[in-house]
Amino acid sequence: MLISSVLRPLKRSLVDLEYPLPLGRRNAYHLPMQVQLNHPSRSIEIKGPKRAKDLLRELNLLVEAHLVIRGDELVTEDEMLSDKDEIEIRPVISGG
Repeated sequence: MLISSVLRPLKRSLVDLEYPLPLGRRNAYHLPMQVQLNHPSRSIEIKGPKRAKDLLRELNLLVEAHLVIRGDELVTEDEMLSDKDEIEIRPVISGG
């Protein structure tokens, strides 16, 4: 019992170093990534981490016909996406 009472505070302090967020926000790291799809417009949650091309395949979308955007940056198909990312997927539209 004495050892477990010593280890519990130690484990908490290691978690605090790894996740320096307020206690109420710590679970944000364990939430799925938010994915915003257009045409039709909808929002879904997907568990990460995964590569952008794997995300598109999971959603039955062609890699060559869609753009993956994290924040304000275009993501290549081999980049890893994590649970904390907010992703937008747009279809490629061309005209002439």
